[in-house]
Amino acid sequence: MKKSKKNKLKILAIGDIHGDKGLIKKLAQKAKKENVDLVLMAGDLTFFESSTEDLIGPFLKAKKEVLIVPGNHESFATVDFLTEMYPNAKNIHGYSFKKKGVGIFGAGLADIGVTSVNDKEMFEILKQAHKNLKGTKKKIMVTHMHPSGSKSEFSGFEGSKGITKAIKKFKPDLHIHSHIHEAEGAQEKIGKTKVVNVGKKGRILEV
Repeated sequence: MKKSKKNKLKILAIGDIHGDKGLIKKLAQKAKKENVDLVLMAGDLTFFESSTEDLIGPFLKAKKEVLIVPGNHESFATVDFLTEMYPNAKNIHGYSFKKKGVGIFGAGLADIGVTSVNDKEMFEILKQAHKNLKGTKKKIMVTHMHPSGSKSEFSGFEGSKGITKAIKKFKPDLHIHSHIHEAEGAQEKIGKTKVVNVGKKGRILEV
């Protein structure tokens, strides 16, 4: 039996904000206007660790929960600092979260940046994050980096084989990522998984 539209999880997914406070305010207004259940931030909130102020607060003022994975522009410590400041924000790098019967799991970082991860490490982080979602029927996977073989590779930057392996292994309904700015809005299917490069403009999605 399909979920009715009312029972679906409605999210605002964004990435690659790079400390743009004005954009954050607009996106927070969008989250409130669209009455989303959750905001997912797919990394690169900052520009090399600077501009950390007012990146989460506007969403919480709009009474929205926020889930974050780090990008290649910020460290674990920066994301942990942000989520410790705001009780309604959670770092899901290597962890999972459930809302409205939908399981959300994530892994941030990329193969370059402040902290880098290789393909094997990426898959293992996603495997650990997915561990508590066994039996969950609907799932969203959040990463910063794009999958290997995806449309975002047109940029010349190879995607993560670990992410593609996780998509095929864990079969999430939706995979959101950012990282490749030029491919913002790119959408495709890998197996039965809908893959979306959400970018800084943000996307409203339902699962």
